[in-house]
This record gives sequence, structure tokens and C-alpha cells, in this order.
Amino acid sequence: MRRRTLLLAASLSPVRAEVSKPALHFPRDFGSHNEAGIEWWYVTGELQAGDELCGFQLTFFRSRTGLARDNPSRFAARQLLLAHAAVSDLRAGRLLHAQRVVRWSESDDETLLAFASTQDTRVRVQDWSLLREGDGSYRAQLGDRDVGFAYELQLKPTQAPLLQGDAGLSRKGPGAGDFSHYYSEPQLAVSGTLTRGTRQQAVSGRAWLDHEWSDALLPRDAVGWDWLGINLEDGSALTAFRLRRADGSTLWAGGSHRMPGAAPRNFAPDEVRFTPGRRWLSPATHASYPVQWTLDTPLGRHEVRALLDAQELDARTSSGTVYWEGLSELRDAQGRVVGRGYLEMTGYVRPLGS
Repeated sequence: MRRRTLLLAASLSPVRAEVSKPALHFPRDFGSHNEAGIEWWYVTGELQAGDELCGFQLTFFRSRTGLARDNPSRFAARQLLLAHAAVSDLRAGRLLHAQRVVRWSESDDETLLAFASTQDTRVRVQDWSLLREGDGSYRAQLGDRDVGFAYELQLKPTQAPLLQGDAGLSRKGPGAGDFSHYYSEPQLAVSGTLTRGTRQQAVSGRAWLDHEWSDALLPRDAVGWDWLGINLEDGSALTAFRLRRADGSTLWAGGSHRMPGAAPRNFAPDEVRFTPGRRWLSPATHASYPVQWTLDTPLGRHEVRALLDAQELDARTSSGTVYWEGLSELRDAQGRVVGRGYLEMTGYVRPLGS
């Protein structure tokens, strides 16, 4: 247990590497950046299953532990690979979720049960995987071993990758080292199957992929973040985020909007404002999450509404964290739904990384 605690702590307090700001180059930067302290591939989206609307999440995390650097063993815990998966079952009013964590020696051997390629997005943790194909599409597969749900999805890009911030360099605070490398693939066309219990259904929908890596999880004085990625009905993509202090005030903010085929319009920190509205109290953790927000950006004022309040994911047995991640809709000033996507809120149970 003590060793497991040490490894989980390492995953949230990654070793800092030398700060570097190289330009992004594809397909190499679709792959793993093992020298960076922490990295994630985050897929979220909406699925239409008959007359039901569901949300889904599949996330893979890689964390450099700083341990066993000189150990030649293929089982040396140089890295941790973690995975979180969820389905927001709106009709049943519940979140199905599961998690995995394994040690990884940095081997590119795809025959292993855990690997992350440095050449492309090809990552697996046991029977869960996210694999990028030669045509740029993705296969997301979640096995149902002792989980109770499963999906096999194909995600097809309809747009070029969205380089967040300054050509993929996204500021995350006022300090010189407060940045991440970050790109998104919004408006992914989804098809495949979703299984809940013994019931399998054909599904279609839209998704959003984020790939981000950095040498620190949070800047100093930040306890968590609020993030939003919305696929708008007009085909554009909206990103907005803020990093919070312990008193709830904003330490840093940013985001972008991109129309199809156009360059992104990046938002300055003072152009993004999150104002919390209605809150939901988790019966499990007693954390209070804003499940409605007023969002002000250069696009104007919008309202963010969670489509299910109870979308808290308890990942304490893998990453040691609890966070809220859920399918939400965006409404304009006239109350019309103009897009759907995912809202993420971290640091509400306790400061992230503590």
C-alpha cells in the first residue's frame, strides 16, 4: 500500500523537466512525450442510441514518476499509465464509470497490455485502447471486463487539428513555466456500438479530443480548474477554461473559438469570465459543483447547463482525484441550444495535487 501511495503521489506531482517550447509536428506529436511530466489524451462526446442521448468519456493519462530511471527491467515503474472511462446515462439519471492504473517501462511494444507509442496516438491500458489509424480516424475501445458497460467507437475527423494558444503553446498562468502543449480535434464524427449490461445498441454522435502535455499539473496558487469544450451547431468549436484559487477567484483564463476552415480566435485572460449559477451537492463527497454557469467570451454571453447533475467521477484508486466531468449544453442569450460538449470541474473536493 505504501508503494502504491508513492506512485499515485508521483502521478499528481510530476518531475519537472527542462522547459522547452518546440513547435508541434504531426504525426509525431500525436504520440506520447515521455520526457514531459504529465500528459493526457481526452475523448468526450455525445452518443445518440435510438431515442436516447448519452455522454461518454475515455481518457488516458501518462505520468513520469522520476523513479527507476536506471533500472533496465521492462517492469520498472518509470511511468504510470492511467485510464478513466464513463457513460452518462441521462435516461437512468446515473453515471457509469471505471478506472485503471498500471506501471509502464516506456516500451513501445504493442503486444504488451500497457503501452503508449511515441510515434502516434496509440495507447492501451489492459482492454481499453485509443488507436489512431492511417487515415487520421480513431478507434476507441472499452472492454467490459468487470465494468458493466462497453463501447467500440470510430471517431472520424471533420476538421484539421486545432492548435490551442500560440500554435499549440497554451498559457496556464502568469509564470514563465506556466504553459502546456495543447491541441484539440473537435467535431469528430462518431459511430459504433454502446453496451450497458447485456444491451448493445448502435450509436452515432459527435466528440472532442484533447491532447495535452506539460511539466506541471497546476501553477502555484491554483487549486483546480473549470474547462469547457463545445461542438457548436454551426460546425465551429468553443474552448474556455479558468484556473481557480482557493477562494474561488480566477488565477488565469483563456480559450478559443474556431470556425470551420478558419484560423482560431484566441481569448485573452480578461476576455473569459465564468460566473457560477445553480449548484449540485454530491451525496458521496459533499462537494458543491456549479452545474450551471454564465460564460462571457468575445462570442457574447452564454449559459452552460449540465444535462445530468450527478456526473462526479471518483478516481481515487487510480489518480487519487475526484472530479466532475459531464455532458452539457450551451444556450445563447435567447435560450436556444447552440451546442453540446463537456464541462470539467476539478479541485472541488480538495486541491488538485494535494
